[in-house]
Formats: sequence, structure tokens, C-alpha cells
Amino acid sequence: MRGIALKVSSVVVFLAMQTFIKLAGPDIPPGQVTFCRSFFALFPIMAYLAYIGQLRAAFHTANPVGHLKRGTIGILSMAFGFYGLLHLPLPEAIALGYALPLVAVIFAAVFLGETVRIYRWSAVLVGIVGVAIVSWPKLTLLRDGGMQAEQALGALCVLLSAVLGGMAMIQVRRLVEEEKTATIVLYFSLTASVFSLASLPFGWLVLPWSSALYLVAAGFCGGVAQILLTESYRHADVSTIAPFEYTSILLGGIVGYFVFGDVPTVTMLIGTVIVVAAGIFIIYREHQLGIEQREARKATTPQA
Repeated sequence: MRGIALKVSSVVVFLAMQTFIKLAGPDIPPGQVTFCRSFFALFPIMAYLAYIGQLRAAFHTANPVGHLKRGTIGILSMAFGFYGLLHLPLPEAIALGYALPLVAVIFAAVFLGETVRIYRWSAVLVGIVGVAIVSWPKLTLLRDGGMQAEQALGALCVLLSAVLGGMAMIQVRRLVEEEKTATIVLYFSLTASVFSLASLPFGWLVLPWSSALYLVAAGFCGGVAQILLTESYRHADVSTIAPFEYTSILLGGIVGYFVFGDVPTVTMLIGTVIVVAAGIFIIYREHQLGIEQREARKATTPQA
């Protein structure tokens, strides 16, 4: 129950981060948004690591190149995702982001050589259909120009963010074999801050106080949410808490309606239900395979 509570709390705080970013305004360059999200997240992350006595150890790494790769891919994923978030209704941006676990399954099979059987492949295909249902009405607006074209481009950016996010997850899977979670989290925020700062010459804006405060709050929320998410995995299995990620679509719909006046369309709701169902089925299959593997290990363990 503690792990579930921490997971749901992380979803709520991540949603607050997304809300603050949208409130900051749609015209802020993605690089500037990404810098604020990454830099100000360092403060709660470093305070937390100092509190648990892991700050000094977190700076020690045996694979700086791996962190550089993870940071490069992750920063691009965040930038594209934030562009989409700024130009799409909040519920649709969240729903399209659910393409990430589907992409992760494909990349795990291709790049890590993981065995993906017919059940999970079927779920991935069904999930892709759901993503297409959500995104297609937006993508058809590309030819209309103006605000409509910006929403279409936003949908494309969220989908590209999901692809890059899947690649980042593969890199994280490789890093966890030799690096501590605290090190991975800390170095990602550091590299993301430095890389996004490099976008300064390309036209950052002088922000009004309200927008600046929203972006600072978004950064702090991102750091706190990362801590809550990391802690949730200490108290429960991934397969137990992962389905609670989908509470974000309900909460996002509520926030989108009352804060931004976003009304979900029928096609968006249908597509979201399909994507969520596919994601939950993948999680269920992972859980079942984990049980089968543990039972197999027990059966082959020599008895004293």
C-alpha cells in the first residue's frame, strides 16, 4: 500500500508539473522549458540524496559515456514532449504519451534481444491502433495552417518524444546493470540542464514573473515526482504499481477541463481506453512471466 500511495503521489505531482508548464504559456521555447524542468529539479533531488546519505556516492560513476547517451536522448525526448504539451489539450498530450511503454516493448525486443511472445506483440499492435485513433484527428490538421497546424505538430512531437523515450529506457536498462538509481537520476538532471542551456543562443524569452514562477515550480515538481517514483519501487513490485500510472488520464481530464477548458472528444476517449487496456495487458503478462520464471528457478534449485 505504501508503494501504491507513493506511485499515485508521483502521478499527481508529475501532473502538477505538466499543468505549470502549460500555464507558463505556449510561446516559450522548448529548450528554455527543458532547462527549467531539469535545473530546478536538481534542488529537491540533491536535498533528498543528502538526507538519505547518498549524495556523495551518487556522483561516482563507472560509465560517464552511458550517462551522456542517456542524457542526450532524454533531453530530446523532453523537449519534443514539452512542445506537444504546450500546443495540445492536456488529456490528449497525456494519452499520446502512453505510446512510450508500447515503443519500449518493441525496442527491448530489437535492441536487448528480449523474448516478446505473441500475447505482448498483440497488445502492442492493439495499443498502436489506440494511439492512431487519438492522434489521427490532430494529424489531419497539418494542412490547415495556424493554430490547427500547431496542434498537429504538437501531436507529432509527443509521438516522437515517446519513441525517444523508449530509446532512453533501453539506455537506462543498460545503466542499471552497473550504476545506482541515485546516480542515474542525478546525472540525467545534470546533463539535461547543461544540454538545454546550450539552446540559449537560439532565442530564449525574457519571461514575465508569473511564467518564470510557473517554470520554477514545474522544475521542483519534476524533482519531487522523480523521488516519489523512485521510492515507490522500494516498497512494491513494478507490476503492482505500474497500472496506477493510468490514473493520470482521469486526473488530467479533470485538470484539463477545470483549468484549461479542454473537453475530451469521443475519438480521444475511445483511443485512450484502447491504449490503456493494451498497456495494462502488457503489465499483466510481464507479471505472469515473472511468476513463471521464479517458479522455474525454484524447480531447478538443488535441494539440500
